[in-house]
Amino acid sequence: MKRNSATQRKRGRRSLFAVFAVAAVALAGVVVPASAASAADCYPAWSPSTVYWGDDHASYDGHNYRAKWWTQNENPATHSGQWDVWAGEGVCGDGEDPTDPTDPTDPTDPPVNTEQAAAPYVYPGWGNPPAPSTVMNATGIRTFTLAFVLANGCSPAWDGESGITGGVHAQYIQQIYAAGGSIIPSFGGWSGNKLGPNCPDAASLAGAYQKVIDAFDLTAIDIDIENSDEFENEVVQDRILGALGIIEQNNPGITTIVTFGTSPTGPNYYGKRLVQRAKDLGVPIDVFTQMPFDFGGGDMYAATVGATQGLNAHLRAVYGWSEATAYQHIGISGMNGLSDQQELTTPDTWTRIRDWAQSKDLARFTFWSVNRDRGCAGGGVQSACSGIAQADWEFTRITAGF
Repeated sequence: MKRNSATQRKRGRRSLFAVFAVAAVALAGVVVPASAASAADCYPAWSPSTVYWGDDHASYDGHNYRAKWWTQNENPATHSGQWDVWAGEGVCGDGEDPTDPTDPTDPTDPPVNTEQAAAPYVYPGWGNPPAPSTVMNATGIRTFTLAFVLANGCSPAWDGESGITGGVHAQYIQQIYAAGGSIIPSFGGWSGNKLGPNCPDAASLAGAYQKVIDAFDLTAIDIDIENSDEFENEVVQDRILGALGIIEQNNPGITTIVTFGTSPTGPNYYGKRLVQRAKDLGVPIDVFTQMPFDFGGGDMYAATVGATQGLNAHLRAVYGWSEATAYQHIGISGMNGLSDQQELTTPDTWTRIRDWAQSKDLARFTFWSVNRDRGCAGGGVQSACSGIAQADWEFTRITAGF
């Protein structure tokens, strides 16, 4: 699975939430503290855009609810129970909720992703990167995953640059911010000199991650753990997880994402180990994102669903979660058009994958890459187009609807 070459590829959810109460994520909205109410009074009406923390309260449809941990956009009426995020606290008021918490939008407007769940990869360093405002205005996308943070010793450096400020990547980030967007930096990728093997321990690696978080005031980071130097190196796997544990402790509200390869039926040995070691080490990874491609061919919809179902089963086995909860900690990172191995994902297929991911309430939905989200039928696998006939930014538009 190559991501840092001209034939690279790769790469959600309507809400991202922490695995444990200690790992809270503030991607959108504001925290609303619990307000005092008697048993018969209704708490403020639940809002899908508001972030609720453990022991915050809200009411919905004439009932009071208490949040058990961080949550956003999870309706108390459908997400309450023994293993879910909300706990019911009985009927309130007159049993009716006069407030409609929905936020209707003009159906003629392009879909607007106001959170960070739908965040396609863009690479400012290659592949004729498009102007962020052009893509955002045409598709409604609001968040990009930026590739890639690599290493200059044990210091972070954007791919092809000597540091993280003042270069092409930093300029691109400012363009995204100026257009009203946000970013999730991706650390690692398939090739290049990476921080995981170069930093001697978890503390120094966390320090490198922290420099990027502080430089761009981040609320989420993606660790794209691949290849034999990181993903298949058990010492480095543990070092990365240890560093993410430190990041979670030092940055309340940060979303931690790990992205890794998979088989068509779910994670391989190293993917399963990554999940198990996160549990063993007590590291609250928010989103486990698989890259379901480079299988050598086949039905990409079936392979993506099969891989995601396999990861769901493994998360349930390791954490004891319900099927629904496990899906809420899973992401999909596809490859638009032709993959490195000539697998074909058409806009129609990507739409079907998106709709399935929505039906399962997945946490992340992304693809590699916006640079390639342009048509060039017969062009093969290229850095600046998808290799198929398509409208410009079509995969990004589909992704923005997640």
